[in-house]
Amino acid sequence: MVDVKVPELAESITEGTIAKWLKNVGDKVNKGDDIVELETDKVNVQISAEDEGVLTELKKEEGDTVEVGEIIAVLDPNAEAGAAPAAPSAEPKADDNKAVAESTPVPEKEEVSSANGERYVASPAVRKLARELGVDLKDVSTNDPLGRIHGDDVKRAAQPAPKAAEKPAAKSVDENPAKPVERIKMSRRRQTIANRLVDVQHTAAMLTTFNEVDMTAIMDLRKRRKDSFLEKHDVKLGFMSFFTKAVVGALKEFPLLNAEIQGTELLVKKFYDIGIAVSTDEGLVVPVVRDADRLGFAGIESEIGNLAKKARDGKLTLSDLSGGTFTITNGGTFGSLLSTPILNAPQVGILGMHSIQWRPVAIDKDRMENRPMMYLALSYDHRIVDGSEAVRFLVSIKQKLEDPETLLLEG
Repeated sequence: MVDVKVPELAESITEGTIAKWLKNVGDKVNKGDDIVELETDKVNVQISAEDEGVLTELKKEEGDTVEVGEIIAVLDPNAEAGAAPAAPSAEPKADDNKAVAESTPVPEKEEVSSANGERYVASPAVRKLARELGVDLKDVSTNDPLGRIHGDDVKRAAQPAPKAAEKPAAKSVDENPAKPVERIKMSRRRQTIANRLVDVQHTAAMLTTFNEVDMTAIMDLRKRRKDSFLEKHDVKLGFMSFFTKAVVGALKEFPLLNAEIQGTELLVKKFYDIGIAVSTDEGLVVPVVRDADRLGFAGIESEIGNLAKKARDGKLTLSDLSGGTFTITNGGTFGSLLSTPILNAPQVGILGMHSIQWRPVAIDKDRMENRPMMYLALSYDHRIVDGSEAVRFLVSIKQKLEDPETLLLEG
């Protein structure tokens, strides 16, 4: 027998939740086949088989929390596919099951119990499921030739709604039948997002400074260049490449915005891995554009597009999300006019983009013009960054965006 264990996932991840079993008991598993999908704090990862064989046992059910190194399934390299067959048309007699069970060694960690002279075998995970569904295992029938009770057997037994399940759940004192509510369990990722956002506000001295940028020059440049840019690079020229370039240029001028605190030291990073916040159905993720200072406009747009697609498709890997030095988030995508973004720890700076709105702007004391304006917000950790430095950093971004040719000249 070969144990399937939860592998090392990442330095900061020690556990996960079984999201979905991709193989069933009795399936043939080849080396490299994905067996289970595991939900972690950051992304869903698929665990692949390191050996081949027939999947003979699932030690954990979907929804169970598992730790790195924990055994979650068992493979039999000598068995044939279908060794644990589906239920036959004729259900074996209880005496037959009893005889087979008594003559067969009990699988590892499975418990044998006796009730009314009959024996039944169930793993801890199945027993847990039975408790949750209010099912008494002595009342569960199984078609397993070894007499083992599986999760599907327990679920089948729960269908007639046993008496324990018929009891109404206790209601909180503030629940009113006339005001219906729905309780939804938070996903592991949503819990992690919630905890980290609260932690940041408790551990960092976070402040936000604001400015606004006139987008006229960028919009004119895009209008002139977008067709030739698309034809040459096979990617659209968006706003994010301008903002990423402007952020990198400002970080070079104000390096403490590209740092983090480690104990009593400042770790000032000499590379520029820019996180781009992306909204997905399961919550906000921040994939990272690596070495953004070495990429051109086309390279940045292409990388952002690829990462956004992977995020929407649920294909991001842990490496896509780790190691960012500064983050850009665009609430304007959803219509936000102004916001105060929260730091993405351990980073000490995050730039918030917002909606572009046409507003009257004073050109001088005598003239007014309607201009496409965007509010910018910079949240920063005051433990590292002084207020004057944060303001000048944001002004530098504003100046670069309002004169986009400088971004081309400065690379």
